[in-house]
Amino acid sequence: MRGVRSCLTWSLLLLALAGCAGQPQQASAPGPSPVPNDGAAPCRQVGMASWYRGSSRDRASPQDLVAAHRSLPFGTFVLVTAIETGQSIVVRINDRGPFGRGRIIDLSRAAADQLGIRHDGVARVQLEPAGSAGDGESCPFQ
Repeated sequence: MRGVRSCLTWSLLLLALAGCAGQPQQASAPGPSPVPNDGAAPCRQVGMASWYRGSSRDRASPQDLVAAHRSLPFGTFVLVTAIETGQSIVVRINDRGPFGRGRIIDLSRAAADQLGIRHDGVARVQLEPAGSAGDGESCPFQ
């Protein structure tokens, strides 16, 4: 009895495989063409921003539009856009941080004021390199 059951199981398995292999592929209807991409991924970073009083290392004025980032080189200019309001400013990286969990940038008090996020303390922002896009440099956020 065991041999008959085994033979029947193998026969059913082979029939199922043969049925799948013989089906012709149907051509799909052409869909909308994708947006042309030159191979360059967008260079941006999205996350939470907070503000801080500033670094004792740099003699930046409280009115300077500066920020702290974990990895960008000092002196890098970054376009910061508050996602909720759409307001943008350019800041200069002059410090390391943020050290708060889940944050990607710490803005100076003046920068937070101009973006309208100082009252809330934190906001979702998008960072992009300031200056001309496509200048041949690699993305600093990767």
